[in-house]
Order: sequence, then C-alpha cells, then structure tokens
Amino acid sequence: MLKTNQEGTLPPLTIKGKKLRYPIIQGGMGVGVSLYPLAQAVAREGGMGIVSSACLDRLVIKRTGKKVNAYEAAYTEVAQAKASGGYAGINIMCALARDYEDSVRGALDAGADAIISGAGLPLGLPAIQPAKDTALIPIVSSGRALELICKKWERLGARPDAVVLEGPLAGGHLGFRMDQADLAENRLENLLPEVKDAAKKFGDFPIIVAGGIYTHEDILRFLAMGADGVQMGTRFLATEESSATEAYKDAVVRATSEDIVLAHDPGSPCGLPFRVIRQSPMYVSAMQHKRKPKCDKGYVLLKDAEGKFTRCPAKESNEHHFCICNGLLSSAGYNSDVEEPLYTVGTNASRIQEIVTVKTLMQELTGAKTLSSTAK
Repeated sequence: MLKTNQEGTLPPLTIKGKKLRYPIIQGGMGVGVSLYPLAQAVAREGGMGIVSSACLDRLVIKRTGKKVNAYEAAYTEVAQAKASGGYAGINIMCALARDYEDSVRGALDAGADAIISGAGLPLGLPAIQPAKDTALIPIVSSGRALELICKKWERLGARPDAVVLEGPLAGGHLGFRMDQADLAENRLENLLPEVKDAAKKFGDFPIIVAGGIYTHEDILRFLAMGADGVQMGTRFLATEESSATEAYKDAVVRATSEDIVLAHDPGSPCGLPFRVIRQSPMYVSAMQHKRKPKCDKGYVLLKDAEGKFTRCPAKESNEHHFCICNGLLSSAGYNSDVEEPLYTVGTNASRIQEIVTVKTLMQELTGAKTLSSTAK
C-alpha cells in the first residue's frame, strides 16, 4: 500500500536527501517554455520545478537586456527558480553539445537541486564538475541504456541519484525510432520493470516515469507499478506561469488528437522523432518545402572533420529537416515577428481544454481538487 501525504493522496519523493512534498517533477520544456516563472511556481507547490537550458542565453538576454553566455544563463535561471523556496533544477540536452558543459557548470554553481539530462546518453556528466548536493538524473528509454550509463558513471566514481524513464508518448525529442514508437513492448508500463531491474543492480535509486501521464489516477497507477515519481511536461505547458506564447497555448487548447503528429521527415536536425502540432507554421512550411535552408542560431551543431561545431542538417537542406532553434525560439516569443513558430507537445495535449494556474493544476494532480478538464 502506498504511504500517502496528508495534504493529498500522493507520497513524498526523496532524491539525494531532498524530500519533495509530492512525487511530481515538471518537465524541462525547451525552448523557453520552462523558464524560472514556471519552475518557481512548481517548487512553491511542493513539486520539483525544472528550467530548460535550450537557447537559454538568448532568452535571458531578451528578458534582462544584459549579454550573457551559456554558463551565466544557466546560473541566473536556476538561481531565480530557487528564489521562492522549494526544489528546482534544470534540463540540459546532450544534443546541444556546444553549450552542454558550460550549462552544467552554471547550474551546479547556482546550487541546482537536480540536473536532468537526455536527448542522448549523458555518459560524461559526472566528470564535468563535482556535483556536491545536486542530483544527477539521466533520461533513458530502456534498461539497456541505463546500464550503459551506470557502468560508465561507476568508472567515474558516481551513480545516478535517480533516473527518468521516458516513454514514446512524451513531447519533444523521443528516444525511439519511428518504427519503435508504437510497439507494445515500448509502452511505459512495459519498460518500467526492466529499468527497475537495471537500477537495482547499481544501488536501487528512484525511478521517475514520463510520457503520456495526465491525471492524478495516472500518477497513482504508475506508483502502484513501482515507480517512485512522475515527470509531466504538457500539463505544465498549459499553465499561466508557462513562458509559452499565448498563440502556443491557444494552439494546445484547440488541438485535437488528429492534430498531434510525430515528425521525422521533415524532422528535427537532431535526427530523433519529434512530436508537434501539425498546424505549427514552421512544420507546415517544412512539409511544403517553402523555407530556405537556415541555421543562424547554432545550438544543434555537430562537429566537422576538424572537430569544430559547424554542421547542421537544417543549414544544408530543408528537404528533410526544419530549423528547430528558430521554430522553438519563436514559440517562446523570441523573434516571433519574423520567424515561424513550432509547437511541440505530448500525445495527450488534445485533452487540455483550458489554461490554469500551477497551483490549481497541482491541486488536481495531487488529488486535493478535481478540475473540469476532460477529453475533448
């Protein structure tokens, strides 16, 4: 039987000695959806708030008018997320290789409660800088991936403080090929046992499940299966404190299940399947091959033959890729007057009917209050 919290029907979650009132981690949605106002609000309500490091320097510069680099942006955003109390951390994508280490250092120096890292395997994360009190949490999509990370981290004298298991119903980049996303074996509930087994081999740390979790009942169901907590993105995207533009939020409220697609060709220059609302202006342009090849932000750059970060598929051709940096920056209000937005969501976004406050949403998710939002 679950030991529940007196303020709701969910148990607390402890990660690296930090006891969250509720086992809810807000997803780090980039670009610019998960900034400090959202993370701060979630932290105040007893969950863990997470900011996204993706393109964060430009967003902080726009907000403050002060020039900052990746280190300073991560430091600033984490510090502000923690300013009102509670627990807050940062999501740093491996795919953003150019700024990865600087973002990690900035977050650690700001005292982030957690660094969550995926979109690739964060094999070298513990070696960047001593983590001290910060929990290091990789994102995986299989038990095999977790074992690879644990074996590498063991050689570095570390182990995960928790792990996020992300299934194929999540938003943004997925850790599955297109032909794998709909397989029964890759459903979150079927992946959980193998990831729990892998975690037990290396110290039995908390398992946080993500992807397609929508209701209080969903949370209870996965806790009963053996998960220790949940990570939820799309529900927090549709909050007043989210930094998504009003047009983005409106697109989520209006979206039907048929509007949510898994983009691959054209798709993200990262090469990973990417879930979007099909009416997103940039996705429409990409499908019609109207956009000229462009890469003037340079966050998703790959190394060239000389080891320099210069290559991006979206820079070379618009046949098979859309410019994710510009599209997502626009959906966060950056240069939205000249750039087409790209709206990424989880598979259950079509169930959202209204924009609510984080406080109201947390009351629903913890079982303290029932919201009227149901499937359309």
